[in-house]
Amino acid sequence: MYKPFEEMPGFARVWIYQANRKFTPADRTNVESALMQLCASWSAHGAPLHTSFRIEFDQFVILTVDERAAGASGCSIDGSVRILKDFQQAAGLDFFDRQQVAFLKGDAISLFPTSELKTLFENNVLSKEQITFNNAITTKAEWEHSWKVPVKDSWLSRYLPKTAGV
Repeated sequence: MYKPFEEMPGFARVWIYQANRKFTPADRTNVESALMQLCASWSAHGAPLHTSFRIEFDQFVILTVDERAAGASGCSIDGSVRILKDFQQAAGLDFFDRQQVAFLKGDAISLFPTSELKTLFENNVLSKEQITFNNAITTKAEWEHSWKVPVKDSWLSRYLPKTAGV
């Protein structure tokens, strides 16, 4: 059962999927349609789930489930993943490449391979203050407060150059 994202409680469970490129207007329309259908019919063991989604920066899909009525089961989660895999195949997207890290530059998203991060920080292409995304968060409240974080406060801090005396 679809609910507006803003009405979902802070403790609602969240899954974040990062695309390997920005959605075209047609991509966005199609993914919104597919997610609306998913949310309208998403259930776990026959019990309807209270669900919602949001698209951010035309590159992230945020799915959320209020588990008070019914908890998302492995099969129901697999169903949502299947929808995204079907969409990514049709649109030439990839929602499951964990080797690309997103950074916010102005209002745009830039993706960089994990293998290049150390060099990018050493050459000041990226900085410790650069905003990145914590796609591993698990609740809507965390998404609201901790999704966008400076590199220095994220797992990416391990790639920052070590300075003398620190």
